[in-house]
Parts: sequence; C-alpha cells; structure tokens
Amino acid sequence: MADVLVIGSGLAGLIAAIRATDAGHTVTLVTKAALPDSNTRYAQGGIAAAMFPDDSVESHMVDTLRAGAGLCDAAAVRVLCTEGPARVRDLIRFGVDFDRDESGVTRGLEAAHSRSRVLHAGGDATGAAIESALVATVRERAERARTLTPGIDGAGPRLLVREHTMLVDLVVAGGRVGGAILLGPDGELQSLTADSVILATGGAGSLYPHTTNPALATGDGVAAAWRAGAAVADLEFYQFHPTALAVPGTPLVSEAVRGEGAVLHNALGTRFMLDVHPGAELAPRDVVARSIAHEMAGQDGAPVLLDATGLGRDLLEHRFPTITAACRQAGLDWATEPIPVAPAAHYWMGGVLTDIWGRTSLPGLYAVGETARTGAHGANRLASNSLLEAAVFADRAVRALGVSPVDGVDTAGDAGADAVQGTSDPRPAAALSGRSTLPFADREAIQRVMWQYAGVLRSGEGLAAAAATLAGWNRPATGPDADPRPNMQIQAYEDANLFDLARITVAAALGREESRGAHYRSDFPASRPELAHTVAFSRATKDTTETNTEAEEAIAC
Repeated sequence: MADVLVIGSGLAGLIAAIRATDAGHTVTLVTKAALPDSNTRYAQGGIAAAMFPDDSVESHMVDTLRAGAGLCDAAAVRVLCTEGPARVRDLIRFGVDFDRDESGVTRGLEAAHSRSRVLHAGGDATGAAIESALVATVRERAERARTLTPGIDGAGPRLLVREHTMLVDLVVAGGRVGGAILLGPDGELQSLTADSVILATGGAGSLYPHTTNPALATGDGVAAAWRAGAAVADLEFYQFHPTALAVPGTPLVSEAVRGEGAVLHNALGTRFMLDVHPGAELAPRDVVARSIAHEMAGQDGAPVLLDATGLGRDLLEHRFPTITAACRQAGLDWATEPIPVAPAAHYWMGGVLTDIWGRTSLPGLYAVGETARTGAHGANRLASNSLLEAAVFADRAVRALGVSPVDGVDTAGDAGADAVQGTSDPRPAAALSGRSTLPFADREAIQRVMWQYAGVLRSGEGLAAAAATLAGWNRPATGPDADPRPNMQIQAYEDANLFDLARITVAAALGREESRGAHYRSDFPASRPELAHTVAFSRATKDTTETNTEAEEAIAC
C-alpha cells in the first residue's frame, strides 16, 4: 500500500480519493477551498454514456471522434466510452440520484450527439448533485477511518481531508515526484511527502475575464506540473461555451436548452445558425461560439439572443431551475422574452499529458479530470463528456498506482503526441535574478490580453502581440515576503500560475498555424492535415531545490 496525495475535490479528485481509500492506500485529499467547491459543482449539462438499448459504445465513440476534429487519441476515446457506463453506475451507488420518469432514468440530447444519452440530475444541477453525493461519501470514509483503532481495526486513518490548502509546487527528487509544497490556511508553507501524487485541480477558466468557471479555476495543477518538468499538451484548445448569460458573473446557459429546442437570433431577429451548419443550434460548440462571436462583431459587440419562449414556463422552471433562477436574479423572464447570451471560457481540452492510465511523463505523478490531457477530447470536447472523463480516468489512475509503464500499457509518449519539446522559463532572465525593472503582471491585465488575442477568434498577428505583451511583464511576486496575509498569498500564487499558463498557451496557439476544433485563426482558417497531431511542451525536469527555491527557502525559515 502507498501514501497517496490527491489534490483537488471535484469529481475526479473525489473519485480518486474514494477509490484509493477503498484499495487500502493511505490518502490525503487536499483542496484549495472548502471540500464541495469545484468546477464540478457548476456543471449543468449532464454526463454522457451509452446506457440504453438503442445506443452503443461505438456510436458514442464516433460522436466523440467527430467532435474532436481529428485530434482525439482513439485508445483514450475507446476507454472513455467503454468504461463510461460502469462509472455512471458507480455514481448511482455513491448516491447520485439521476432524474427519472415513470419509465426509469431519463436522458437528453445535446449538441453533436447522434443519440439521446445524456443523464441529468436536478434538471440542470447535475454537477451539484454529483459533488454532493461524492463529498458525503468522502466524509463518511474519512470519519470511518478516523475511528479505526491502530493495531486492531487496521493501521489507522486512511483518509485525511485538508481544506483551504493550496498546491504551490511539486516536490521532485531524482526525476520522480515525491510530494508537494502546500500553502495552509494559516499562510504557512509546508512540504508533504507521498509515494504518488494525483492532480485533480481542474482547469484555468480564470485566464479569461468571461468564464463559466468559478474564480478558483486558476490552473494550479497544470502550472505546477509544467514547472516540475512534466509534459503538457493541447493548451491552445480552450472551449468557449456559446451561451453564457450576458450579465455580470456570466452564468452558464446549458447546451441542453438548445437541445430542447431553443434557438439563437441576432439583433435583427434572424435565426443565423441555419445558414452556418446543418446542425444549426446543435452544431459543435466551437462552430456555435464562433458564429455568435461573428454576429456580435457585426452588431457592435452586443450579445445575441437565445429564444426559449417556445418551450413553455413549466418546462423551463422544472427542467432548468438553476438557469431560471439566474435569469430571475438578472431581472429576466426567459419564459416570455429572449435572453442575451455570449461566449465564455468553459473547458480546457489541454493539460498535463497522460497515458490512458492517468500517468504523466514524470514518475509518481498522475493527472485526472480537466487537469489532464488524456486525448479523449481532441480539439473540441463533445458535450457532457467531461464528467464522464473525470470519473473514468480517476478510477484508472488509482488502479495504475505503482504499476510501471513498461508493463505493456501505453505511456504518455505513445499517446499520439510529438516528441516533447523543451521550453524556456516564461519569466524574463532579469526576473529570475530578481533584478527586473519590468512591471509585475496582474490578473486583470492577463485576462484582457488573453480575451483580446487568444479568445474565440485568433490571428498570428494578435497572438504575437499577446506574446510580446506578456514578455514585457514580470511574474507576480509570491510568498510570505511579498504579502504575509494568507488570502493575498493565495491570490499571488494563483496569478503567478495564470501568468505561466498564459505564456505557454499563447506559444502553443502561435505554433498551431491552422484552425482546428476550438482553435480558430483568421490567418489560417482551414485545417491542415499535416498538423493533425498533438505537440507537447515541457521544461527540463529539475529537482525541487532548483525549481522551487523560493518555496524551499520559505519552509526553511
């Protein structure tokens, strides 16, 4: 048995912690906020799986591969679709109460699916229902472990939950990850050792000012893994959800609304998607998001309108209670009037490069959920595949703990990516020496640059401008010397992560001179067959003493 450190408390992290505990490992589950706070909690659309007689794994695979625009890893897609139904049944056993009617569990149709296979819970509160059930399961496991009597009932506690504790960096020694440097709720840095580390910290929606993600989605795991020397890939592929409510906070308006029959109109009242794609409003997300962006550009930036009035008040209030409440809070009645919507950053297909068992290029380090680039999503995630991917690959990562990649299992290097390229530290040389006179980056400035140049619509000229702007800033100062207040330390570390990720994301987008899936460049509007492959980036792997000097010194003090 091993000491396992799980970082993140969304669906992927909770499943990993539960599975690892049940397998007999000693588990520490670390989460930056309270245990229930994660991206999972905000997921509305549902979870897709071939669970019904009129559906099949093969059909689900075809839909996933088609949405992925030629960049999916076929082996990862097969794993996702084949093991998905079993993982959904696990969720039911853990207490998730999916919506039912008199005939049994209900299902819905979402964009780019050829079958109705999307399960929901609480109408449009699927993520919240899943998060609640899994948090309860984790708390039960932790309490049961706490009451064990060492030497009689077992070796003692096997699951410890540490809330309000942030990942700062990974501990690397001898080329292997052996723990993490954490920022506790008291503002103290500490090093925690582990035989294996499972990153489940979610995505980085906070790279953009308009996002459906909570503010805590700052890409901490991806940034720390990259700094430690792990390969990352597909960072240029950020999915923008077409329909976020165009009010402060940009709450998500689920794709399932369009699946039920809602339509999009421009300012002139024209249903513009009919002329764009055969699927109209149910075209792949990247197509719908770009079309909305084009329409908005032609009407001085004004949002387009989503008309759901034909669905009726009863259906809207019972099927979509969360969205109904958001509309009401914004002073809108979507049962009687179209509502303003616009694209917002939603889901990152890129992340830490893994094999089909969640293993990264660094021994001892695993990545699951949105933190990972498994290859299952390719260049464009199929609707409602994200929750499924989190459950499937978190389960597989736990099964792979301690198993060497030479045991006949595909490794990250065989996952369809180009040979890993070395990249330089994103900080200017002067910044590394502490003598920089450059201004420090701040979150709002990073977000403005990313939205303007690396958002829904991109160009080589704009991306080059973004790279130059980012290069002209110093990395945000971090650590207790910069600001001793714990909440400000968290924000500083988050901003530093966003700065690192913005630099390498822009570099990845500049390098992909084509349009594919969620990555669209006006100077290369067509896909190029010769570029239908993934390029991975990494820094040279270094030990903790080299990469985390600041954190090491803080701990020593």
